[in-house]
Amino acid sequence: MKPFFSFLLTGAFFLNTAIAQQGNNPHVTIGNGALEGTFNSTTGINRFAGIPFAAPPVGNLRWKEPQPVIGWSGVRKADHFGHSPMQKKVFSDMIFRSDTTSEDCLYLNVWTPAKQDGAKLPVLVYFYGGGFMAGDGSEFRYDGESMAQKGIVAVTVNYRLGVFGFFAHPELTQESPHHASSNYGLLDQNAALRWVQQNIAAFGGDPARVTIAGESAGSISVCAQVASPLSKNLIAGAIGESGGMIKPTLAPVSLAEGEKNGLAFADKVGAKSLADLRAIPAAQLLDDAAQRGTPPMSSTIDGYFLPKTPAAIFEAGEEAHVPVLVGWNSAEIPYQAVTYGDMPTPENYVKKLKTFYGDQADEALKLYPGSTQDEVIKSATALGSDRFIVYSTWKWADLQSKTGEKPVYRYLFAQPRPQNADDLKNAANSKMPAPMVGASHASEIEFAMGNLHYDTVYPWTPVDYKVSETMENYFANFIKTGNPNGKGLPKWTGNTKDSTVKFMLISADTHLETENDRGRYLFLDKQYTK
Repeated sequence: MKPFFSFLLTGAFFLNTAIAQQGNNPHVTIGNGALEGTFNSTTGINRFAGIPFAAPPVGNLRWKEPQPVIGWSGVRKADHFGHSPMQKKVFSDMIFRSDTTSEDCLYLNVWTPAKQDGAKLPVLVYFYGGGFMAGDGSEFRYDGESMAQKGIVAVTVNYRLGVFGFFAHPELTQESPHHASSNYGLLDQNAALRWVQQNIAAFGGDPARVTIAGESAGSISVCAQVASPLSKNLIAGAIGESGGMIKPTLAPVSLAEGEKNGLAFADKVGAKSLADLRAIPAAQLLDDAAQRGTPPMSSTIDGYFLPKTPAAIFEAGEEAHVPVLVGWNSAEIPYQAVTYGDMPTPENYVKKLKTFYGDQADEALKLYPGSTQDEVIKSATALGSDRFIVYSTWKWADLQSKTGEKPVYRYLFAQPRPQNADDLKNAANSKMPAPMVGASHASEIEFAMGNLHYDTVYPWTPVDYKVSETMENYFANFIKTGNPNGKGLPKWTGNTKDSTVKFMLISADTHLETENDRGRYLFLDKQYTK
């Protein structure tokens, strides 16, 4: 089995074909054949949806690195989204525009301006979140049309999830030409980046100006791609929204541990061999993996995509040396993540800190104080968020600024969503004190991508739209130049090896601040790097 990229090196893939408008719809020819997309006359944007970037990973290709697409004759309709990856309904806020779920899921979508002046446009490749268990590139909040209106070719990418994307097994390692298993979802992303390198010029994009971005598991994916020797030369910049592939956030395990978990899963479902596992219908395999007691499926340090942990790669300065824009939200998760079902009293809070940190609880209490209920709610929100995803993001940003040789632009998103009827009802019925007001996990996506109008659940205000305009312009400027600064925006200072750490507080009052909570992260650093 040849590496994916070797197939792309045939002459047919080195195309620079312009988009032609035929009737109302755009046509373009890429390495595999001709595509017909759709044109939005209101926005002036062409969209090509459901483009296969790798062969369907089914049958004997289940749990193999992505393979090249077989070309097609005639014109392929690219007017609808491809199948969503196999997944359960995990998150209620995920609304897909694809109408089917299938193991055949390796499709991407492209938005590009219909009118172009001949200049090569910068490219955004966005990876969805969902804990590596759920997600799809057709989601409204990731829609690339608004970014395309700013002169950017926007791409969203599907990748394999759960047992289909992160399953390790000794037989898989043995059959692999790279002696690796798991990381199939990450290899899908890498294959999409290679597809972009070879095909994006046909859509007006510049393969030398590709910025990858993502939120939550998508941000963790961006971190992994920046670290991986397979991807680091395929990108010019990276944006991470809440997440780094660093302990304790979906960090990779050793290949041996991944294989052990895979064997335990095989035994649990009564599969005696890899052939037996591949014979299980996809829907049944998904059900099997969703059962209680199923061993975890995770990325691995496979010696191929990840030769060592991302943290070790960053510490050694072996990551992609590109500008990075990275940050998190002010209230990623509520205080109950620390207090559980207990009231947020100072007494209960101290008990929880002692459970977490033992004889270091007093040190934790100084960093996350809790002498009143309000202070407990604030500190427990901060601690829960830090333990969940903020620390790993901070660690990535900190290491990248020390060894990445390019500026790291850090932000804190703090614009809360406006309350809707359900929020008010739940608050009225709750016996617990109200959570801290702030920006919750994933709430920045619509702001950053200019897609508030798609989310009709919340009564957005003019202030929200102004914050979205600011954040999207920062992102767009970064995608275009590697620097978020631009006309009409508060000046954003990047962090480098020896600089004082600054971050942009993005809210109704967007402004630059100096890092003042480093002690919290250094405390957690000792916990997670033991």
